[in-house]
Amino acid sequence: MARLVRFADAYGLNIRLAYYPPYYSKYNPIERVWGVLEQHWNGDLLDSRQTVLRLAASMTWNGVTPFLNLVTKTYQTGVHLSKQAMIAVEKRLIRLPALPKWFVEIVPRSG
Repeated sequence: MARLVRFADAYGLNIRLAYYPPYYSKYNPIERVWGVLEQHWNGDLLDSRQTVLRLAASMTWNGVTPFLNLVTKTYQTGVHLSKQAMIAVEKRLIRLPALPKWFVEIVPRSG
């Protein structure tokens, strides 16, 4: 969340995040695409990047072929904030009162 707050500030963007509750993947379009991809490669041995990219490029979902971009950057994991830093981030988040756990808005700071 801290990185999203910094991103919103840096680019002057309002960011709205709506989370699907656990076990609601059937409503998430990307999850449906993964299901189609799994059926498409139907047990093929995924033994190389080329094989995976070839199979992904040859599938269609709702008549659309996906755009593929191989990401080779290693993303930093295990980033943790202190409780004090997280309190500061939390102050920047606007939560929908009816769904505080599932909907967050981040408004950029002006200036």
